[in-house]
Amino acid sequence: MSITGGITELDLANYLANTPGFFERHAELLASVQLTSPHGQRAVSLQERQMEMLREKIKGLEQKIMEMIRHGQENVSIAERLHRITREILLTSAPAALPEVLLRTLRHEFLIPQAALRLWGVDDSFDGLPFTQDVTPDTRAFAASLTLPYCGVNSGFEAMKWLDDPDTVLSTALIPLRAGGQDSIGLLVLASSDASRYTADMGTEFLLRIGEIASAALSRLLPND
Repeated sequence: MSITGGITELDLANYLANTPGFFERHAELLASVQLTSPHGQRAVSLQERQMEMLREKIKGLEQKIMEMIRHGQENVSIAERLHRITREILLTSAPAALPEVLLRTLRHEFLIPQAALRLWGVDDSFDGLPFTQDVTPDTRAFAASLTLPYCGVNSGFEAMKWLDDPDTVLSTALIPLRAGGQDSIGLLVLASSDASRYTADMGTEFLLRIGEIASAALSRLLPND
């Protein structure tokens, strides 16, 4: 926009930006500048507008700090729960009791309504126990194919039949179990009647940690080479 004599707003802006002493020599201009407040149509001074902008910036920073604190507290809480689960597993001396101890502590610590697991390739001495019941080849292949835990709606997976009340399940997490992080040895099922508990877009890092802990503990049930 041309102001006068070919001078544009950009020319004025460049001049003021490159002449830092201008407002020192003409301080009265700063006091007379009037701007529109973002909180209404009233006019405010430049100093007032700067203060409003500073308050808004401080408020935004406070909200970010509170969010960081909340996430930090949540992470501490999760770490403490995982610690208690790991402790219970380490205190379990009988290998055959490990699956039930794992499921019980998971349900308790994370308020999981239903949980179940199946293992395959375990030592023959554990045949006949609930966690060794038959699993179809399709489900074994599905578990072996999972590189990350599956989270989402109940799509009629065979694993839902392992639960006490499968008809109430609306969302589930299916966590693959692996010996040494490689060979598939089982599948851990966490289920909820809340459709938003386990969703396809949720992070799986925490579930991966559960899978690693469970896999390491349940590897004690495998045959000794």
